[in-house]
Amino acid sequence: MTVRYSGPVIDPHHHLWDLSLGRHPWLEKARATGGEMVYGSLAPILRDYGVEDYRRDAANQNVVATVHVEAGWSDAHPLEESRWLDGLDRSTGVASRFIARVPLDSPDAVRLIATEAANPHVVGIRDIVSWHAEPSKSFAPHAHRMADPVWRAGLAELSRHGLVFDLMLYPPQMGEALDLVRAFPETLFVLNHGGSPADRNETGMAIWRSGLRALGREPNVRLKISDLVAYDNDWTLESLSPVIEHCLDCFGPSRAMFASDFPVAGLHASFDEIYDVFRTLAAPLSLDEQQALFFTTANETYRLELAAPAAAKGELHV
Repeated sequence: MTVRYSGPVIDPHHHLWDLSLGRHPWLEKARATGGEMVYGSLAPILRDYGVEDYRRDAANQNVVATVHVEAGWSDAHPLEESRWLDGLDRSTGVASRFIARVPLDSPDAVRLIATEAANPHVVGIRDIVSWHAEPSKSFAPHAHRMADPVWRAGLAELSRHGLVFDLMLYPPQMGEALDLVRAFPETLFVLNHGGSPADRNETGMAIWRSGLRALGREPNVRLKISDLVAYDNDWTLESLSPVIEHCLDCFGPSRAMFASDFPVAGLHASFDEIYDVFRTLAAPLSLDEQQALFFTTANETYRLELAAPAAAKGELHV
């Protein structure tokens, strides 16, 4: 017998965008060229995605609050994304907190970080470092950003403002990331997308497993288990199970959290399918551990300040 979690859910990773604003160059390029990325074709998500779109997708999952993660807003228009989010109707809990975009190696990084930090809804920064030898899989302009002294000087500003850093990379970069998180022990890092196991061959998965294990030993790193279907397009419960189990073995429920990465994850699975996988694979854990994965870790990491449920709730399954 197992008990599947049925209590309140915080989704700590999703995106919203309005393409009419002309502020998302990666999506505009894909719309113009039909280009593909590591996710495959982006065609199905080349449309506006707002609060109500998210609420429709998440309607069955008891989501009580979410964290909006920067969605590739143009660097030519800094600070605008947070201001745009502030102007939305977020009364339902969607985009309760923001992870803002600041290029840490920008000459203006110090001012931009301070300005974002002054917004009470901004709880962290993301500047993607994911670099891959295959250009279609790269998100960063060049390799080894984490070792760049200028980039690191920008990162140093985060702990002064109490901001977390959302860390998106590929497994071959985990050694460099290990040096980074040790060099900044006062900064809380949140590793995105389970560490992005994009190279599914035996060597690639071995690099991912060992790198994730090493990062999991560092006390200032937490993990988002999100959008694993981006790297396993023909996924099944059986194919995702060992990946999620390794994530939990490395970090434990108190330092890990389930997240949707919608609408991007919607390229390969519905919101309900993703959360059904999460609920099924978490069911052998205690209800308190399940509550940590679905609610508590995100609540604490991103300072959502929601009252904890009186007791974890679940549904019995045989």
